[in-house]
Amino acid sequence: MTDERQDRRIRSDGRATRRRLLDAAAREFADHGVAGARVDRIVAQARANKSQLYSHFSSKETLFEAVLDEHVTALTDATPLTPHDLPGYAVRLYDAYLATPDLVRLATWNRLERRPAGRLFPDSDDSPKTAAIAACQAAGTVTSAIDPHDIHSLVIAMALTWSAASITTTATTSEPPRAHRRRRSSLHTAVHNAFRPD
Repeated sequence: MTDERQDRRIRSDGRATRRRLLDAAAREFADHGVAGARVDRIVAQARANKSQLYSHFSSKETLFEAVLDEHVTALTDATPLTPHDLPGYAVRLYDAYLATPDLVRLATWNRLERRPAGRLFPDSDDSPKTAAIAACQAAGTVTSAIDPHDIHSLVIAMALTWSAASITTTATTSEPPRAHRRRRSSLHTAVHNAFRPD
Protein backbone atom coordinates (compact mmCIF):
# COMPACT_ATOMS: atom_id res chain seq x y z
CA MET A 1 0.00 0.00 0.00
CA THR A 2 1.34 3.43 -0.91
CA ASP A 3 1.87 6.08 1.75
CA GLU A 4 -0.88 8.21 0.22
CA ARG A 5 -3.43 5.38 0.27
CA GLN A 6 -2.47 4.53 3.83
CA ASP A 7 -2.90 8.18 4.87
CA ARG A 8 -6.36 8.24 3.26
CA ARG A 9 -7.33 5.04 5.06
CA ILE A 10 -6.11 6.39 8.40
CA ARG A 11 -8.10 9.62 7.88
CA SER A 12 -11.19 7.64 6.90
CA ASP A 13 -10.83 5.38 9.95
CA GLY A 14 -10.38 8.48 12.12
CA ARG A 15 -13.59 10.04 10.77
CA ALA A 16 -15.50 6.79 11.31
CA THR A 17 -14.23 6.55 14.89
CA ARG A 18 -15.15 10.17 15.57
CA ARG A 19 -18.65 9.54 14.19
CA ARG A 20 -19.12 6.49 16.41
CA LEU A 21 -17.89 8.43 19.44
CA LEU A 22 -20.33 11.30 18.76
CA ASP A 23 -23.25 8.89 18.32
CA ALA A 24 -22.42 6.91 21.46
CA ALA A 25 -21.85 10.10 23.45
CA ALA A 26 -25.19 11.55 22.33
CA ARG A 27 -27.01 8.54 23.78
CA GLU A 28 -24.94 8.56 26.97
CA PHE A 29 -25.32 12.29 27.60
CA ALA A 30 -29.04 12.26 26.82
CA ASP A 31 -29.57 9.46 29.33
CA HIS A 32 -27.19 10.57 32.10
CA GLY A 33 -26.19 14.21 31.59
CA VAL A 34 -22.61 15.46 31.65
CA ALA A 35 -21.84 14.54 35.25
CA GLY A 36 -23.46 11.10 35.05
CA ALA A 37 -22.03 10.15 31.67
CA ARG A 38 -19.16 7.67 31.75
CA VAL A 39 -16.31 7.73 29.26
CA ASP A 40 -15.90 3.95 29.68
CA ARG A 41 -19.46 3.38 28.45
CA ILE A 42 -19.02 5.82 25.55
CA VAL A 43 -15.85 4.19 24.23
CA ALA A 44 -17.27 0.69 24.68
CA GLN A 45 -20.42 1.61 22.75
CA ALA A 46 -18.30 3.31 20.06
CA ARG A 47 -15.93 0.35 19.76
CA ALA A 48 -13.04 2.69 20.53
CA ASN A 49 -10.68 3.40 23.41
CA LYS A 50 -9.97 6.37 25.64
CA SER A 51 -6.87 7.45 23.74
CA GLN A 52 -8.94 7.64 20.54
CA LEU A 53 -11.62 9.65 22.32
CA TYR A 54 -9.09 12.12 23.74
CA SER A 55 -7.32 12.44 20.40
CA HIS A 56 -10.58 13.81 18.96
CA PHE A 57 -11.95 15.60 22.05
CA SER A 58 -9.81 17.08 24.80
CA SER A 59 -12.30 16.31 27.59
CA LYS A 60 -15.74 14.97 28.38
CA GLU A 61 -16.99 18.58 28.44
CA THR A 62 -15.58 19.20 24.96
CA LEU A 63 -17.26 16.03 23.73
CA PHE A 64 -20.59 17.16 25.20
CA GLU A 65 -20.23 20.56 23.51
CA ALA A 66 -19.53 18.86 20.17
CA VAL A 67 -22.57 16.58 20.55
CA LEU A 68 -24.88 19.44 21.54
CA ASP A 69 -23.59 21.72 18.78
CA GLU A 70 -24.09 19.01 16.18
CA HIS A 71 -27.67 18.37 17.30
CA VAL A 72 -28.59 22.06 17.47
CA THR A 73 -27.05 22.70 14.04
CA ALA A 74 -28.97 19.76 12.57
CA LEU A 75 -32.23 21.10 14.02
CA THR A 76 -31.54 24.63 12.77
CA ASP A 77 -30.69 23.36 9.30
CA ALA A 78 -33.80 21.17 9.18
CA THR A 79 -36.18 23.88 10.41
CA PRO A 80 -35.10 27.29 9.12
CA LEU A 81 -37.03 30.25 10.51
CA THR A 82 -39.85 31.47 8.26
CA PRO A 83 -40.87 34.80 9.82
CA HIS A 84 -43.71 35.27 7.32
CA ASP A 85 -45.13 31.91 8.50
CA LEU A 86 -44.44 31.67 12.23
CA PRO A 87 -47.25 29.11 12.79
CA GLY A 88 -45.73 26.82 10.14
CA TYR A 89 -42.29 27.28 11.68
CA ALA A 90 -43.67 26.33 15.11
CA VAL A 91 -45.30 23.18 13.70
CA ARG A 92 -42.06 22.15 11.99
CA LEU A 93 -40.26 22.62 15.32
CA TYR A 94 -42.87 20.42 17.00
CA ASP A 95 -42.16 17.70 14.44
CA ALA A 96 -38.40 18.12 14.86
CA TYR A 97 -38.61 17.83 18.65
CA LEU A 98 -40.86 14.78 18.26
CA ALA A 99 -38.34 13.14 15.93
CA THR A 100 -35.27 14.03 18.02
CA PRO A 101 -36.16 13.87 21.73
CA ASP A 102 -32.49 13.46 22.59
CA LEU A 103 -31.84 17.04 21.47
CA VAL A 104 -34.32 18.35 24.01
CA ARG A 105 -32.81 16.15 26.71
CA LEU A 106 -29.28 17.34 25.85
CA ALA A 107 -30.39 20.97 25.99
CA THR A 108 -32.11 20.31 29.32
CA TRP A 109 -28.95 18.75 30.78
CA ASN A 110 -27.01 21.74 29.48
CA ARG A 111 -29.37 24.05 31.35
CA LEU A 112 -29.37 21.95 34.53
CA GLU A 113 -25.66 21.26 34.79
CA ARG A 114 -23.85 24.02 32.94
CA ARG A 115 -25.92 27.18 32.40
CA PRO A 116 -28.48 27.64 35.17
CA ALA A 117 -29.15 31.24 34.09
CA GLY A 118 -28.90 33.44 31.01
CA ARG A 119 -28.73 32.32 27.40
CA LEU A 120 -28.51 28.59 26.86
CA PHE A 121 -26.26 29.10 23.84
CA PRO A 122 -24.45 32.40 24.50
CA ASP A 123 -22.26 32.15 21.41
CA SER A 124 -25.14 31.56 19.00
CA ASP A 125 -26.06 34.37 16.63
CA ASP A 126 -29.82 34.80 16.43
CA SER A 127 -29.54 38.25 14.84
CA PRO A 128 -30.47 37.10 11.30
CA LYS A 129 -33.61 35.45 12.69
CA THR A 130 -34.65 38.39 14.80
CA ALA A 131 -33.84 40.76 11.93
CA ALA A 132 -36.15 38.72 9.69
CA ILE A 133 -38.92 38.93 12.28
CA ALA A 134 -38.32 42.68 12.63
CA ALA A 135 -38.62 43.05 8.84
CA CYS A 136 -42.01 41.31 8.98
CA GLN A 137 -43.02 43.63 11.79
CA ALA A 138 -42.05 46.63 9.67
CA ALA A 139 -44.06 45.20 6.77
CA GLY A 140 -47.08 44.80 9.05
CA THR A 141 -47.34 41.00 8.83
CA VAL A 142 -46.27 40.29 12.43
CA THR A 143 -47.25 42.20 15.57
CA SER A 144 -44.94 45.04 16.51
CA ALA A 145 -46.13 44.98 20.12
CA ILE A 146 -43.56 42.32 21.06
CA ASP A 147 -39.79 42.51 20.73
CA PRO A 148 -38.55 40.31 17.85
CA HIS A 149 -36.13 38.45 20.16
CA ASP A 150 -39.04 37.65 22.45
CA ILE A 151 -41.20 36.50 19.54
CA HIS A 152 -38.48 34.05 18.51
CA SER A 153 -38.14 32.73 22.08
CA LEU A 154 -41.90 32.46 22.53
CA VAL A 155 -42.42 30.51 19.29
CA ILE A 156 -39.69 28.06 20.33
CA ALA A 157 -41.23 27.70 23.80
CA MET A 158 -44.69 27.12 22.36
CA ALA A 159 -43.33 24.42 20.04
CA LEU A 160 -41.69 22.75 23.08
CA THR A 161 -45.05 22.45 24.89
CA TRP A 162 -45.24 18.67 24.30
CA SER A 163 -41.49 17.97 24.10
CA ALA A 164 -39.30 15.84 26.34
CA ALA A 165 -38.83 18.97 28.49
CA SER A 166 -42.56 19.35 29.18
CA ILE A 167 -43.81 19.19 32.75
CA THR A 168 -47.29 18.12 31.64
CA THR A 169 -47.28 15.86 28.55
CA THR A 170 -44.41 14.47 26.50
CA ALA A 171 -45.31 13.57 22.93
CA THR A 172 -43.89 10.36 21.46
CA THR A 173 -43.93 8.83 18.01
CA SER A 174 -45.89 5.86 19.40
CA GLU A 175 -48.98 8.00 19.99
CA PRO A 176 -51.88 7.89 17.52
CA PRO A 177 -51.50 10.28 14.54
CA ARG A 178 -54.69 12.11 15.56
CA ALA A 179 -52.96 13.31 18.76
CA HIS A 180 -50.20 14.91 16.72
CA ARG A 181 -52.67 16.42 14.25
CA ARG A 182 -54.59 17.98 17.15
CA ARG A 183 -51.44 19.42 18.72
CA ARG A 184 -50.15 20.77 15.40
CA SER A 185 -53.49 22.45 14.79
CA SER A 186 -53.59 23.89 18.31
CA LEU A 187 -50.02 25.14 18.01
CA HIS A 188 -50.64 26.67 14.59
CA THR A 189 -53.72 28.51 15.87
CA ALA A 190 -52.03 29.68 19.07
CA VAL A 191 -48.96 31.07 17.28
CA HIS A 192 -51.13 32.71 14.59
CA ASN A 193 -53.29 34.42 17.19
CA ALA A 194 -50.35 35.41 19.40
CA PHE A 195 -48.31 37.17 16.73
CA ARG A 196 -50.80 38.34 14.12
CA PRO A 197 -50.54 41.98 13.08
CA ASP A 198 -51.87 44.67 15.43
